[in-house]
Amino acid sequence: MSHRGRWLAGAGAALIAVALLVTGGAVVTPPEEKSGGDFESEVAVGAYLHYGSPGVERMQELSRWLGGSELRAGHTYLPGDTWSNIEGAPDSLRTWAAWRRARADRLFVLNVPMLERNEAGVPDGRVAELLRSGARGEYDHHFRRLAERLVGLGVPDTVIVLGWEMNGFNYTHRCRPDPENWKKYWRGIVAAMRSVEGQDFRFDFAPNRGGDAIAWTKCYPGDDVVDIIGMDSYDQPPGDSFEEHVTQPYGLQLQVDFARAHGKQISYPEWGLFRNGDNPEYMQDMLAWIAEHRPLYQSITDYCPHGVWQCGQNPRSAQVFREFLSTHQGSGHPSDVDREDHKAQPEP
Repeated sequence: MSHRGRWLAGAGAALIAVALLVTGGAVVTPPEEKSGGDFESEVAVGAYLHYGSPGVERMQELSRWLGGSELRAGHTYLPGDTWSNIEGAPDSLRTWAAWRRARADRLFVLNVPMLERNEAGVPDGRVAELLRSGARGEYDHHFRRLAERLVGLGVPDTVIVLGWEMNGFNYTHRCRPDPENWKKYWRGIVAAMRSVEGQDFRFDFAPNRGGDAIAWTKCYPGDDVVDIIGMDSYDQPPGDSFEEHVTQPYGLQLQVDFARAHGKQISYPEWGLFRNGDNPEYMQDMLAWIAEHRPLYQSITDYCPHGVWQCGQNPRSAQVFREFLSTHQGSGHPSDVDREDHKAQPEP
């Protein structure tokens, strides 16, 4: 049997078994591993719907589309244009914090840029200078302010996806121009945020799947400053099939193996469709992978071209996603909220 056949046989069995045990559609946990309100044993399901307050409002609508499935992972981003925004200036943080506080079993997941002008096409030489400044602690005060703001809003247990996709070519907070100082800078940010009284943050190290600009293992800053090993994984190269997404260098299998070796949980902060269009096979395979490997949380990117609810161009994949999360609830009947009844929201 091929590698794909072996893991799909196991993952497929896990998917079927786990789907039958779904509670509220958003939990993929066999009952023998639950213990009362042990939220850490469950997979928190979420979706990126909008960076601001509309994202919070759409959570309930998406839940209805999924037949009432509870979305436990609220996921948003801080803009990386200015330091004031990285410090948590956006008013929408209050709305997200209120959403998080409404239920004890929810996770608030916040992507935090490490440098301002994060999408401004800053050249490598300048990035290296900025990373050296960061490694010297020159920007730590910005992150202390963010930590103070989050604690003050009543979300001291926020999952911080810090410097995401650092192994890529695009973001100013990328690692490749100076990996050693990048790691020192990450360590300093974590120390600054953990210095704030009342905090209980978890830090998620989330590279792109694959080698990209640099092997993401070369950017790993250390077990003492990382709580979760995440991965952003879209249906796009490197890899023309899901099997290759798993087996490629620095792919999904290495993420799982690396996390296990370092005693860390895994996550999928971003995943979804992309280069191959409406691809229900990818959707099935990714959901099976998630069911088998049980990340702390997973968050599909739900706008075109990646999404399934706010993007009408992926109807077959949307059906797979919806049926998996909404089929086995309560009486076991599918949701009566038809896709046609939902008017797609504008892309963020």
